[in-house]
Amino acid sequence: MALPKLPPLPPLPPALTVLPGWRQRRRLLLVWAWAGLLILLRPLWPLRLLPGWVVGGVLLWAVLELLLWAWWPRRWN
Repeated sequence: MALPKLPPLPPLPPALTVLPGWRQRRRLLLVWAWAGLLILLRPLWPLRLLPGWVVGGVLLWAVLELLLWAWWPRRWN
């Protein structure tokens, strides 16, 4: 028995694909997604083995990316 096909995903908004600085915005969202996922999954057993400095490093990376994006945006690609 074959599984039914899922409908295609909608396209990304223009702010994340064609406007100036879209690569930086998409990278920022990716970094924050990694940081949020790490915080949400932290209580699970395998992630409890990560030292605190790794979790702190990912969060610091996300904050630095946000600051770079806010204060020095790339106007043109």
